[in-house]
Amino acid sequence: METPPPGIVVELSDTQNHVRVEPDAVRALVESVLKGEGLDSATISVALVDDAAIHQVNRDFLDHDRPTDVVSFVLSGADEPLAGELVVSAETAARIAREIGAPPWNELALYLVHGLLHLCGCDDLDDDSAATMRAREEIALARGGLTNPFHLGRRSSV
Repeated sequence: METPPPGIVVELSDTQNHVRVEPDAVRALVESVLKGEGLDSATISVALVDDAAIHQVNRDFLDHDRPTDVVSFVLSGADEPLAGELVVSAETAARIAREIGAPPWNELALYLVHGLLHLCGCDDLDDDSAATMRAREEIALARGGLTNPFHLGRRSSV
């Protein structure tokens, strides 16, 4: 008898105090995005942090000496179910949301979606791939019942 796939497992760590986050909403969004990308088996770790923590991650792992909005790490091999980690700055989400007049959860959700799309192999290194990323973000956010705050004003590095 074949072992059934484990489904989508979402591990959440929330050490920030900038955006009130419902853990079930994070899990539902992650599942929705991954299923929308055609995945039915994955293990994703999400760490919601402040700017100081993501700055340290960015410096230690990517050699970028600044805070950012989201950092993603693929932890699985090519022939394995997706395993990955997202480190998301809720502090950046709160700040940008205030600047553009968006709900903080929508901004944070955009960072989650963006990082998940990176884990699924999407990049945004040039104009064409960035346009593709934006379109996929729109679809993923809409599927989750959210509007994309990208259209409201100045953007962070997402």
